[in-house]
Amino acid sequence: MSAPIEIVTVKSARQWHDFHHLPFKIYADDPNWVPPLLLERKFHFQARHNPYFQHAHAAFFLAYQGGEPVGRITAQIDRLHLERYHDATGHFGFIEAIDDPAVFTALLRCAEDWLRAQGMKRVIGPVSFSLWDQPGLLVEGFDTPPYVMMAHALPYYQRQIEQKGYRKVEDLIAYRYGPQADASKFEKLRARALRNPEVKLRNIHMDKARFRGEVDMLLDIINDAWSDNWGYVPMTRAEIDDLAGILKLLLRPGDVVIAEYQGKPVAFTAIFPNLNEAIRDFKGRLFPFNWIKLIWRMKVRGLKTARMPMMGVRKALQASSLGAGLAVAVIFSVREFNFSGGVQDSELSWILERNSGVRHVIEMVGAVPYKTYRLYEKPL
Repeated sequence: MSAPIEIVTVKSARQWHDFHHLPFKIYADDPNWVPPLLLERKFHFQARHNPYFQHAHAAFFLAYQGGEPVGRITAQIDRLHLERYHDATGHFGFIEAIDDPAVFTALLRCAEDWLRAQGMKRVIGPVSFSLWDQPGLLVEGFDTPPYVMMAHALPYYQRQIEQKGYRKVEDLIAYRYGPQADASKFEKLRARALRNPEVKLRNIHMDKARFRGEVDMLLDIINDAWSDNWGYVPMTRAEIDDLAGILKLLLRPGDVVIAEYQGKPVAFTAIFPNLNEAIRDFKGRLFPFNWIKLIWRMKVRGLKTARMPMMGVRKALQASSLGAGLAVAVIFSVREFNFSGGVQDSELSWILERNSGVRHVIEMVGAVPYKTYRLYEKPL
């Protein structure tokens, strides 16, 4: 008989070590898993470093068997989600476990019990921690590494979670977008939009005096464009400030293209260098010397892959041919900037499966769906 499974709430330094190092054990034989930077993960789970915890609270659990860590999970409640949707819904996230139904049962039951005790009536997951972070379980596309800020999983996770009564609530689609993509389908639409004398494309201003205002403007477009999307919760001021700091480090002016119409910004897209490419062989360690490699790979050698995580067109233009043309134009512009600079492949992610309008534009520019991330729900 196997040893009993013990679930503990993560509190001690040793337990946090086990929590963060468990994925290294789970994915030891998976060549497509990218080890996260352990220092960054440590900060991500600390309230003083992660502004998510200014409007949310969470519990962290580890499963031990025979004294060895064999699984982990989080349970969290986002006050801003509850204020927006009034649906008594909590979330689970960061689930990792060996291929053992007893371990998955114990972990999910523990998260469910915690959420139920907090008054929740439904659970959705995996959401790690929010839709701005790494939502969904990988269910298609295991044969390639994940891009920056996208999750990875092993195929058995889907089976184990679904056997515990979880059902699909949403799928998120990731698209592959390489230089070989056929641009002919959208060239007329793009050209027509750019012929309009009231349309202007520009790059983001990176100078200190204007950068913060630029980030605020981009988030204003996102809040308008995405406001009707399933599960959407706007960023807080603290989260915007945190994002601005990250963008300032990662982005070049040509990585963000803004479309203005009648003198006002109405659409944009942003592409990030794929940090996962740079850190894939670091084994989770940034020090003592990997930080030098990271700077050299990103700033000197340059990365060959990039991810486009954000694209938005203001709601007033979304149903128009001009709106579609602007979306195509900003995507094409960042594509050309990056591919001309040595990028060889990119990912556009994520897009709700139900968002047929955006998916049509993305497929029009030649992108191909290649990964699916699934969000599950279960009544409590």
